[in-house]
Amino acid sequence: MLGGAGLLLAAAPAQAAEVAYKTECIPPSISGLPPVEGTTKVEITAPAEAKVGDEVEVVWKTTQAASNNPDVLDLDKDTVKPTGTVKVGGAQTADLAVEGARSNPPIKKNSPMVLSDMKGKIKLTAPGEVTLTPDKYNINVSKPISTDTKCSPKETVKPGATIKVTDAGGTTGGLPTGLPTGLPTGVPTGLPTGLPTGLPTGSAGATPTSGSSSGGGDTGGSGKSDFTGKEVQIPYKCKTPIGDKDATSPVQINAKKDGGNYGLTVQFKKSVMDSPADIPADSVKPSMEVKLGGADKGTVHVEGPTNKEPIKSGEPINIPDLTGTYKPGADGKSTLSPGVLTVKALGTTTTCTPSKTEVSLEIDTAAQPGGAAGGSGSGSAGGSDTSGGLAETGSSNDGILRALGLVAGTVILLGGAVFTFLPKRRARLR
Repeated sequence: MLGGAGLLLAAAPAQAAEVAYKTECIPPSISGLPPVEGTTKVEITAPAEAKVGDEVEVVWKTTQAASNNPDVLDLDKDTVKPTGTVKVGGAQTADLAVEGARSNPPIKKNSPMVLSDMKGKIKLTAPGEVTLTPDKYNINVSKPISTDTKCSPKETVKPGATIKVTDAGGTTGGLPTGLPTGLPTGVPTGLPTGLPTGLPTGSAGATPTSGSSSGGGDTGGSGKSDFTGKEVQIPYKCKTPIGDKDATSPVQINAKKDGGNYGLTVQFKKSVMDSPADIPADSVKPSMEVKLGGADKGTVHVEGPTNKEPIKSGEPINIPDLTGTYKPGADGKSTLSPGVLTVKALGTTTTCTPSKTEVSLEIDTAAQPGGAAGGSGSGSAGGSDTSGGLAETGSSNDGILRALGLVAGTVILLGGAVFTFLPKRRARLR
């Protein structure tokens, strides 16, 4: 086939020798497995020769992955998808992304990983020798949940293939010999003589506004109604139906003053995970006891509504912010910290207790009738949205915990540091 400019070159591929290099692979954090070091073996194929302007295909064939399928579970057919990077060097440099199909035979535990060939295309831009070197790669497994194992070289890797690139005249480099002989002889004579005299005198930027303070968020000053807490990292110890689990979650507590009371919003900040299975409506319900300190004592109950609509497989799971009303029981500066978190999902309950907590918000309070200080040690939970819909509290998606995974009969709430495991029976989702 003709390999002209912009066309995919279909010349015979170069026969590349196998390249082996030491590699470190980082398993998904949910597995609890340590990093693994091994040897990756790769064959890179590409056209042996091409011309400047040609677009060529590069193929990465993994003859040996750095690690086997761990002793966790068998992988089903067509659940493994590799992606990687080929370093382009020599006459031109680039990072070429290559991608394989989600195509694999069933892979048993403790057996070699089988990865499909990864492919990518690059347009050649300069004459000379272009080298192709395998680099980092990622192994995505789609079931029972989507997880990634990231592998990167631990030593300098040798090129796996070289393309000899010629220019349109058939040379592989050097200076051009045909230079233009005629230069323009006329210089423009009509140059502008005037410069604009009316320059803007004011800044186009917005006037900076004060943000939240560090160390405990905003404090409740006179006349202020909205208070933003700081994000704190909370380590949880969770009691689940099948054992204890530890995890850490970033949490932020915000408040809005209403008379002498405060409407609280507790946000879990965590990365997004799509649902690997259909989740029925009204099946997930989170709540928390916010811990009071400083001048005040006790806790404040906050909760989020259950999911109003079913969530289809592959869609993000949105758990809203937890909301409730804090009625102060003391005068002075009171602190609010994340406390015990409870998640009810599909008939099971998981309780997570902070092994240590940290103040997210400090506000000035005045005692209210029926307030939190003294008494039984718990504040009012009035004001939370329990209508069953996803609460619209004014927060952005960054303030939404969207991290529920359903793993072969196992519910895992990652964003809230919650791991809720179903009993030994198949969950009925429909």
